[in-house]
Amino acid sequence: MPEKDPLFLPYQIKEKEIHYDASLYLSYWRSGWKKLRANRLAMAALFCLIGLMLMAIVGPMLTPYTYYDTHLQLKNMKPCKMFWLGSDELGRDLFTRMWWGARISLSVGMVAAVLDIIVGVLYGAISGFIGGRVDELLMRFADILHSLPYLLLVILLMVILGPGIFTMIVCITITGWINMARLIRGQILQLKTTDFALAIKALGASRWRILLKHLIPNTLGSIVTMLTLTIPTAIFAEAFLSFLGLGVQAPIASLGTMAHDGLSALRYYPWRLFFPAGCICITMLCFNILGDALRDALDPRIHL
Repeated sequence: MPEKDPLFLPYQIKEKEIHYDASLYLSYWRSGWKKLRANRLAMAALFCLIGLMLMAIVGPMLTPYTYYDTHLQLKNMKPCKMFWLGSDELGRDLFTRMWWGARISLSVGMVAAVLDIIVGVLYGAISGFIGGRVDELLMRFADILHSLPYLLLVILLMVILGPGIFTMIVCITITGWINMARLIRGQILQLKTTDFALAIKALGASRWRILLKHLIPNTLGSIVTMLTLTIPTAIFAEAFLSFLGLGVQAPIASLGTMAHDGLSALRYYPWRLFFPAGCICITMLCFNILGDALRDALDPRIHL
């Protein structure tokens, strides 16, 4: 029997030579979460946002006051044991009013941001997927709507619908979806020409199935990132409208109305402005930090 050539002998793989890298087998979302956890600043912002949301829920319950209780003999008091953040010109507890206002501001901002995402994703996806004249018509309509003066449009809606929370959500949503629509349209234009999209189309899948089941899910990373960046914009828009007196009306409190009331008392009672303004700044800062971190974490081209 001829001897085997040592150059062609089968190689025996030893167990010690097998290296298993778990990061190569992580799903898209688990990989993104791993990258996000490695960012300490983003995790601190996330925990800070969770704390703010919890305080917006339970904060008004921690004191015996409501947001409309008045104590004229105790007006403009400094922070003390009775009023933890002081009182305003009517003797109302600023701690209760601030967290009640944070509840309204966060609710309005999140609802408006979610509506912006829903409308923007559907509008942009349909525009980019159909293309042609339909795409041109839809995007030119978005450009015309985006060119309208925002404040003039808000005042017009306030006159028609009347001031209130619902009107603010409509005002924030009516033009807030356009940036999301443009982003999704660009991604759909790229995805619909990829090999997997052409293969699905060749298998006989309907247009709606291709769009809803395959193309839009591939943009979820951008949608989540855009959501975290849209929420602070909507919160600032609510605070801005309330600051101008176009938002919620007295005695209901929001961070914008509290900042408006505290501005006139800045010289003698600065805490009345600093606390609500600080809450707005911290909320927007945390959302922006988290949004930037999510954008990096959900980008498959960026590795740890």
